[in-house]
Formats: sequence, structure tokens, C-alpha cells
Amino acid sequence: MNMPGTPPAVTRTDTETLTVGEAYLRLLADRGIANLFANAGTDFAPLIEGYVKSMEAGIPVPKPVTVPHENVAVCMALGHWMVSGQAQAVMVHVNVGTANTICGLLNAAQANVPMLLTAGRTPITETGMEGGRNIHIHWTQEMFDQAGMVREAVKWDYELRNGTQLETVVDRALNIAHAAPQGPVYLTLPREVLASPMGPFTYSPASRHAHPVAPHPDPASIEKVAALLAAAERPMLITNNAGFDKGAIQALASLATRMALPVVQYVPRCVSLPASHPMHAGYDSAPLLGEADLVIVVDCAVPWIPGKVRPRPDAKVVHIGVDPLYQRIPIRGFECDLAITGSPAASLHALDKAAAAHADASAARIGVRRERIAAARSAQEKNLAHAVETAKKQAVIHPTWLTYCVNQAIGSDAILIREAPQFAPQHYTSEREGSYFSLGAAGGLGWGMGAAIGAKLAAPDRLVVAVEGDGSYMFCAPVAAHYVALEQDAPFLTVIVDNQKWNEVGSATRHLYPQGHAANNRALEPLTYFDQRLRLEKVVDCVGGYGERVTDPAELPAALARAIRVVKEERRQAVLDVVCSS
Repeated sequence: MNMPGTPPAVTRTDTETLTVGEAYLRLLADRGIANLFANAGTDFAPLIEGYVKSMEAGIPVPKPVTVPHENVAVCMALGHWMVSGQAQAVMVHVNVGTANTICGLLNAAQANVPMLLTAGRTPITETGMEGGRNIHIHWTQEMFDQAGMVREAVKWDYELRNGTQLETVVDRALNIAHAAPQGPVYLTLPREVLASPMGPFTYSPASRHAHPVAPHPDPASIEKVAALLAAAERPMLITNNAGFDKGAIQALASLATRMALPVVQYVPRCVSLPASHPMHAGYDSAPLLGEADLVIVVDCAVPWIPGKVRPRPDAKVVHIGVDPLYQRIPIRGFECDLAITGSPAASLHALDKAAAAHADASAARIGVRRERIAAARSAQEKNLAHAVETAKKQAVIHPTWLTYCVNQAIGSDAILIREAPQFAPQHYTSEREGSYFSLGAAGGLGWGMGAAIGAKLAAPDRLVVAVEGDGSYMFCAPVAAHYVALEQDAPFLTVIVDNQKWNEVGSATRHLYPQGHAANNRALEPLTYFDQRLRLEKVVDCVGGYGERVTDPAELPAALARAIRVVKEERRQAVLDVVCSS
């Protein structure tokens, strides 16, 4: 009995005698992990046994999802989080499985995606312990430092040494993954430890291991920015990631409206401001940057390309974010007069509130700016409409026409995942929070289809569309991805922007050598072209899906309608291989 005035005792959960593997699964479920996306190996035996035992008894455990390629599994966790906001768990087979996760893991690290990546660890003991080595591969798979492969891509790594530390280790992993800036963590699980009996398992509630709250900005620094904004003639704000922070979209919309502040979503990873907002200034920071006298960068690692354009020498530059200097990037030298540590939502809300006190005194300046931005938006909309009409008439499908047709076909409730760089965001109407994602933050190709499956699992009633380049589609391990979508009843539409080449590789060559031999003889560019006999729409046949190749611009709208009907009404996957110009 508690004495008056004392807090109530913490209720702990007690279980029957378990192995460490069984206890681990139950603890993950208790901590809110809904899915375990897994590619299994011999190290999984205690977990598989624990799964069966728990499911027979009706005890909650994370849903086991079989994924035949590790990169797909990581990208599924990424995709689920970007829609649900809930971190997921991935488990792979020892060192070789870990190696296959690194491409997706690098993207997750640079996109600040929380994730619990776990891997088996080759048994340590040769004899004498349950779970010890009993297959020849157990010797040749061991490494001196398995976690060394991923250490640059994770915030924390550890190896579970004993069942007595299980609760501490799992909670520490999840706490660090969720601490700002968020990111993946890595935990190895030796087979002997997982197979060890631990007696009755007792653990405290998740509330006793709370994740840290996001940092809030310094009020004095926010007031400095508000004063700069009030005095500025041509301010601008650049972001590409702010919309992932709950409440940031509303705060940014309010601030932009109040102060007539043009917002550029440069290389956007998500929707941070609805495309129809009067202050939405497009997706390229260069046109406004050269004239801006105040540049506010909110949660954007690369706000412009210094070799192409820079702020005016007299312009003030402010960077805001949970890590405004992006310490994970070894070299980053953008101008910065003021760096404010704070979450985007909290910082934008505070700045909007502070700016309100200056709005009346700056009303004339704000009014002039509002009219100028409205005129610029009107001209931009006319240019975009003209570009669509021009693209529509071309003999070969132009990426602009493809983007426009996809925008018209899929509806405002759809989730679009953009991996193909030719898919032009300026021709796609990104209105709704959580409707557009582009998370290849480290340049690791092949994340889009896995992310689409994860998004579909998080939002099963919404249409999910993955737009892939022909090269990135192959990187997605498409057979594995199509299989998981089939097995999980998670149909989605894949649109392939098929220009039959590595367009970015050729483009990079021509940018570096604009008058070079490759630029003058593009037919000879090695390592950039794919064989034109390739028929990517056939891959989905292996799961009973619908595939179609489209070459005629006039046929594209009808082809999209057919594919969407298959996904929505027949609940089958569909792939449109759209042959495009470069």
C-alpha cells in the first residue's frame, strides 16, 4: 500500500519461463513494434520457435513478414514509417544479410528514419552450448567486427550479451533511434543468447523508457529571425524535409501567409507546403536565391548548389533544424549567419508567433511582396501549362507528359513515391500531408518498391504508386518486392520511366565535359545504355500481376486507368513500362 503523497508503484509484467528469443519478441510487441520485416538464416531458429510458441498461445508478437531480399526489408521499414510515423524492426542473417541492407540503410540514415535493424551473429562457441555451431558455414561467416560494416550508417550499435540485459538493450536501441535527429540503430543477436533459457521474464512498461522530446528553439534567436524577416525586402525560405515533423506544414503555411514569405521545396522528400499555397515558389532555389536578402533554411541539408548559385554577399542566412549544421556530413560549407537548433514544427510555430508582432509595422513591405509573388506564380503556372502542351505533342513520351498524366490519374488520396529523377515535381500536385515521398537521400537506388509496400501496409486503403527509373526498378530486386506484395496482399502500381539508359550517368558526364567527346558522340557513351530488347513489364507476371508497355503519348492516360483499375478492383499489382525520351 502506498503512503499518502507517494507516486503509485510501477506495474511490471511477468511471464512464464522463456528463452531469450521468445522474450525479445514479446518485448518488441510491448514497445509498439508492429512488424518484423525479416530475411531469415540459421541464426533465426530460436526466434522461429519463439514465434510459433507465442502464436499458439495467442500472445502478441510483431507480425513476421518474409522478405526475400534484405534491401527490400529495410526499405519496407522506411516506407511504413514515412506514412505511419511508427518505427519498424528489420532482422537479417548475420554478416551477409547485413551487407545487403547497407544501400537502403544509408538512405534511411540521411533521411533520419528511425529503425531497429537487427542481425543474427554467427555462433561463438564450437561445442558445449545450446545454439552453438553445428553447420560448416558457422565458421566461415564469422567476422572480427560485423557491425563495422554499418557503423557509419547507424546512430548506435551493440551486441546482446545476456538475457538479463534484454530490456535495457531494447529500450536503449529504440530511445536512441527516436532521439533527434532520428535514425537507424543496429543490434546483433548471437544464436546462443537467443536460445538461452532465462527463467520468468519481468519487464517494466514502455512509459518508464520514454523517448526524448524534440529540441525547442532559443526564443532570443527566434526573435532575431523575426526582426530580420520584418525588415527584409526579398526573403525566402528553403526546405525539403520539414513536412515529416508533425505540425510543421500548418506552421509553415501560417508563417508564409502572414509574411508573404516564398517557400521553395528544393529536392523535396515530402510535402512541406501544399502546392496550391499562394507562397509556394516551386522546387528550385536558384531563381530566388540570387536576389534574396534573407534566406531561411529549414531542415534542408543541401539548399542550393554552391558551384552554380550562392546568396548575395550581404544576404543574411539562417539555418534551422534539430541538427542545423548536419554533423553527419563530413564537409558542408554553406553560408550561415545564425544556426538555430530546434524541430521544424516548434521553430516555425515560434517564428510565426514572433513575426506576428512585426506584421503591422511591415504591412506595406509585405503587401508589395505578396503582389510580386502572385504575379510570379501566375507566370510560372502559364509556363508549366505550356510545357505540358508541348510535351503532349511529342512523338515519344516526354517525362513532363508522364508526370502530368500520373497526376491526373491517381487522385488526391494516393501516395506517390518518386524514385525516378525524370518525374518532375513541378507538374505533380502535392497537396496532402503524407501524399508524396522521395527518400533516396544518400543516392542508394532501389528503395522505391520496398517503400511502396511498407506504405501500403501502413495505409491499406490508399492507392500507392511507385515511380521508378528503368535502372532503379532493377535495383529494387523486383522479383523479391513483387513477391512480398503478393504474400502480404499489398498491391500497388509501379510506373517505370523507361529511357533505356542510366540518364543521370550520361548527364553527369556531359555536365563535367560539355564540349567533350561523349557530349559530341552520345551513341558511344559506354556504361549508360540498356539493351532495347529489355521488357521490364514482364517481371510482374511471376506474381500474376498486370504488365503493360506504353510507347504512344496518346495512349498513356488510358493505360494508367487500366493499371489503376487492376490495383484497386482486382487487387493485383500492376507495372506500366513507359518508354520515354531523355
